Amino acid sequence: MKRSHFFAHMARMKLIQRWPLMRSIEQENVAEHSLQVAMVAHALAVISNTFFKGTLDPAQAAMQALFHDASEVLTGDLPTPVKYFNEDIARAYKDIERNAEQSLLAMLPAELQAAYAPLLCGHGPDDYRHLVKSADILCAYLKCEEELSAGNREFAAAKKRLTTMLDARMNDEIRYFLEVFVPSFSLSLDEISSPEF
Repeated sequence: MKRSHFFAHMARMKLIQRWPLMRSIEQENVAEHSLQVAMVAHALAVISNTFFKGTLDPAQAAMQALFHDASEVLTGDLPTPVKYFNEDIARAYKDIERNAEQSLLAMLPAELQAAYAPLLCGHGPDDYRHLVKSADILCAYLKCEEELSAGNREFAAAKKRLTTMLDARMNDEIRYFLEVFVPSFSLSLDEISSPEF
């Protein structure tokens, strides 16, 4: 039986730091971010199904989200200002990401590749891709909220940019999440632990 390095690579998600050009009060790695995106994607699917007649599978949403940045174990996390500096760079980086996704998929035993291709290579249904991207943006927004609440003004411009991105994607599920869950992210531990808040 041939050995596979796939999960050894996945374990390195914790070594890839996010926000590499920003001074952060709390460091965040890709593994932590992916877990949070998975939880938020799951929540968006549940919110959609519960309140807005959605028909999404929350577990599928969570799994898509869990692997959404997997290619970064090979590429690293390229800072947003660099990644989107111009169309040529953005296009080239998309090609690099696709190649990294294919490289990761090829590390798996052939019999497992069909199960992982939708998770690694973004071949899942459009509904889930859109939902995971929304969750990804929401989690970046939450990071900004936490940093700003801790007095770190470094994230003010990022929050403004992410607010614009959320406004462009706004739907019932995002609005619900923003109204019900996001305000707590600017509170202290004592405040979120108290029934008065």
